[in-house]
Amino acid sequence: MPSLPLRLLLRRFALLLGVYVLLRAGFYAFNYDTFQEASAGQVALAFWHGFRFDISALLLLNLPFVVLSIIPALGRRWQRLLWGIYLLLNALGIALNIVDWEYFKFIGRRTSNELTTIGADVQRQAGQLVGNYWFLVLPFVLLLAALWYFYPMPERWQLVSDADEQPTLKRRPPGNRHWLLLIEALLVGGFTVLGIRGGLQLKPLRTGAAFAQQPATLGHLALNSTFTFLKSLGYENLEHRRYFASEADLRQALAVDPAPMLPAPEPRRDNVVVLLLESFASEYTGVENGGRGGYTPFFDSLATHGGVLFQEHYANGRRSIEALPAVLAGLPPLLESPFITSNFQTNELHGLGEILGKQGYTTSVFHGAENGSMGFNTFAGVAGIQRYYGLSEYPGSRQSPDYDGHWGIFDEPYLQYFSQQLSQQKQPFFSTLFTLSSHEPFTVPRQYSGRFPKGTLPIHAAIGYTDFALRQFFAAASQQPWYRNTLFILLADHTSQTDRRGYQNTLGSYKTPLLVFHPGQPLPAANVHRITQQADVPATVLDYLRVPAQGKLLPFGYSVFDTTNTGRAVFLSGGSWFLVHSDFVTELTADDQVRLFPYQTHRLPAMPLANPDPQKLRQYGNELKACVQLYINGLIDNRLYQHPKSS
Repeated sequence: MPSLPLRLLLRRFALLLGVYVLLRAGFYAFNYDTFQEASAGQVALAFWHGFRFDISALLLLNLPFVVLSIIPALGRRWQRLLWGIYLLLNALGIALNIVDWEYFKFIGRRTSNELTTIGADVQRQAGQLVGNYWFLVLPFVLLLAALWYFYPMPERWQLVSDADEQPTLKRRPPGNRHWLLLIEALLVGGFTVLGIRGGLQLKPLRTGAAFAQQPATLGHLALNSTFTFLKSLGYENLEHRRYFASEADLRQALAVDPAPMLPAPEPRRDNVVVLLLESFASEYTGVENGGRGGYTPFFDSLATHGGVLFQEHYANGRRSIEALPAVLAGLPPLLESPFITSNFQTNELHGLGEILGKQGYTTSVFHGAENGSMGFNTFAGVAGIQRYYGLSEYPGSRQSPDYDGHWGIFDEPYLQYFSQQLSQQKQPFFSTLFTLSSHEPFTVPRQYSGRFPKGTLPIHAAIGYTDFALRQFFAAASQQPWYRNTLFILLADHTSQTDRRGYQNTLGSYKTPLLVFHPGQPLPAANVHRITQQADVPATVLDYLRVPAQGKLLPFGYSVFDTTNTGRAVFLSGGSWFLVHSDFVTELTADDQVRLFPYQTHRLPAMPLANPDPQKLRQYGNELKACVQLYINGLIDNRLYQHPKSS
């Protein structure tokens, strides 16, 4: 019969597994729309698969408790110490999972290392986050109370007094004691290692393993936030991809010529302004939804009167921290960890700031949040940007009446400040502004309370306010001498809250608008139905300005004015890579399976084609593999600008 400490350990661990079932049920209830295409049987199977991730995460989180629990001490003080360690460790795990009940709606994935990459931002917003999501405190308190109340303790007769406590098992025959203790310790150690690595398979359990079940979105349900967070700590231990045996094969499959663009005799000297709009998803616009239910009247008017709206545009990621590398350097986020905070952030990287700076451009990035928020100021420097403007540079900073009390400066005054600063910059200039008011908690200035339609989601009024701020910005900018000599590019960093069923799928969760506008002259001819992505911005800017890339343009994106192809978009979602073309969407799973889906704007079926076109499957599968191999091997070898050797 197992010793009493071992029996107690097993019972205590079983209690944790029960709590994690409840946490998964809560996650499912709060995010039901994400999983509505799955049948009841498929959901139940995801719960069953989840036990593997729960065991791994709980053993990893509770490793100190497990080690201390096999010490055969039954004194009251010792047992109370174990009790305290148990509650402390698992309070953290419960909190992570409950936070994801709501946070998943914003980023479309379980929490990874956000607390370590943007921890300062979270700390600054702690008060308002608790105020907005106070209801999540109740299940946290109830589950922690359940652990406290049901925690198995030895019976009174099994305890020894603190004064007489010895590392021995009560009523255990002395002759067998040491051998039994040793055997139990070895068994606990072996099963702990086995549980943490997720079984006897060759590779330890990874996040991507959760997405083997179909529909793949159930992988988010099978996972738990403790597992994804702990696995994301530190940097990713990447392995080289070897889909192609030679550089020539990789180059052919990549389907883009990485050679520098040939400059025209006379490069344009136009200014370029990129407006990166926080959470400005396509489903909030009217122009992309047949004029129905939109919250962006100014954006819609700009798109239909002078601007060119690319209607098949997709973000490369689901987090703000992933947008800037794509927009400024053409680097899509094809790993779970953001490039900005990875151990590759010092790799060779050539951004628009560097390339245009060498052409005599004044370059800048504006973001009205705390300096250092999401590492934007650091990455701006990496991309060659000459000047970063954050909250510290804004007149009055936190003491300004324009401070929203949470993140930074409200969009309307900040965009006016942006217009004024541009008027002081030497032309030609290249400048990027990142808005913030349409970020949770979606605050609108008091003077505009009730002015914008509330809609059905908290974000809708904030989107209306950002759209109004854009109207005011263009009204002010149009009076400036630089205005008619400026190319404007408007796009979003990612999507956010959703209530349109047609967008509630993998492809729809990346659907954002792209608007290109020049008030002073016609734009080059373009196919507005080509597939576009954030990573197309560098190629587009250089193509429009007729500036040679000179080998400093990554081959993931195209210029939107390129008439030789129909464009593409790539992104990572649910452990799989996706490649979007105008006819098909290709998925490359974590175990290197290739699947093909028919393309329809912002709609992806739950299941892939049963009998896909073999030629398209091979062609697009190889193209996606080439993107992944170039990206991963290029980061590992610091050779993104050369096709890495596949030997």
